[in-house]
Amino acid sequence: MSLHIYDTSTRAIREFVPVEAGRASIYLCGATVQAPPHIGHIRSGVNFDVLRRWLTRSGYDVTFCRNVTDIDDKIIRVAAQEDVPWFVVAERNQRAFAWAYDTLGCLPPTVEPRATGHVPEMITLMQRLIELGHAYASGGDVYFDVKSYADRYGSLSNQKLENMRAAADTDDESCKRDPRDFALWKGEKPGEPTWPTPWGPGRPGWHLECSAMATKYLGPTFDIHGGGIDLIFPHHENEIAQSQAAGDGFANFWMHNGMLKIGAEKMSKSLGNSLLIPEMVQKVRPVELRYYLAVPHYRSPIEYSEEALQEAAAAYQRIEGFVTRAAEVIHDVDADAPLPQAFVDALNDDLGTPQALAVVHEVVREGNVALARGDKEAVARLLAETQNMLDVLGLDPRSPQWRGAGSDLAPVVDALVAVALEQRKAARARKDYAAADAIRDQLAAAGITVEDTPHGPRWELSR
Repeated sequence: MSLHIYDTSTRAIREFVPVEAGRASIYLCGATVQAPPHIGHIRSGVNFDVLRRWLTRSGYDVTFCRNVTDIDDKIIRVAAQEDVPWFVVAERNQRAFAWAYDTLGCLPPTVEPRATGHVPEMITLMQRLIELGHAYASGGDVYFDVKSYADRYGSLSNQKLENMRAAADTDDESCKRDPRDFALWKGEKPGEPTWPTPWGPGRPGWHLECSAMATKYLGPTFDIHGGGIDLIFPHHENEIAQSQAAGDGFANFWMHNGMLKIGAEKMSKSLGNSLLIPEMVQKVRPVELRYYLAVPHYRSPIEYSEEALQEAAAAYQRIEGFVTRAAEVIHDVDADAPLPQAFVDALNDDLGTPQALAVVHEVVREGNVALARGDKEAVARLLAETQNMLDVLGLDPRSPQWRGAGSDLAPVVDALVAVALEQRKAARARKDYAAADAIRDQLAAAGITVEDTPHGPRWELSR
């Protein structure tokens, strides 16, 4: 079976057929950088990173665009509260998001455009909409006229125009022809940043930026647009309206990941229940946090609990344990070994990571049996299958991301531990077990666990 995806716009699972054969284009609504990220934000990054990796493994040349909203009402509000320029807030939190994505093993996007860098494209799009009768300037603002698009507006969120609430995105609704019209451009206000336009100085509305940036980097029609389910309305609905009203085909597929909740509430900064990434990676290792976020189906909600987090960490450690032990027996893994068909079928069925990880655990169980009976041929095959599956999911414990090879200190630590283990080996050879135990205790005190195996000592950083 080829890749099939649940498309929010049709509310059906559809076969993925790209706009251009052999190429796949993805636009992911990234961060609005008024605050640092919690795990609900980064869940989206992990889910779409798995999609991107799977498309690449399936033979597609992937262009992945993930935007940054670096000017917004919320950013301006935080800046005013802190009495700092808006760009200080945006830059600080943009760096926090970049660190969080990297820490959880998300591949860098092909391009990561910022809203403030694409005002010319936004002006062009507004001009097209005004000329076509779908937008109008009023009081220094520019609005999208939803009634001009009434026959199609609401199709993504499955709503009728007459049942929709007011946009509530301006201080003065009297400038609008209809309260449901949404702001493409907001006129100049004291203390706010501005850019010049034919309709007066001001700044972008929230929705306009994504349409301008998506089509600049992916073309007028592209394959997949993603984001959290909370963005379906109004953000994604408005993106579709302004893009298609201007004559662009826009996204062929709409994918939305579920929310992460504590109790019955969606995780959000406003609820004060955010779990920030630096805090989370003190509870479990980054790779274990990635596993926790990748295990549920991307469309399912996650009900956060400490118990579930620790269970996920333990499950990952079982996989890691097999890979580590098998790698001591099999030194060269076949990176081109075929993936188990059940794993392929799971991911092709709307990115079914729960089923895919079930296949990983089954192969690991077979691998442990093969290790116990000393069947090196079976171990080699099962290790290759396991690592290749984990590579698709961004969870391979032997990848540089999780082995710390990217750290400047990793080679130094490696060399120092090797020296200590040689000294311990020499002490044991001369039957000086007190000295050998002392070396092991000193390593443990430094956060390094040593395990003696039939193939020699194995070490890892203590969890």
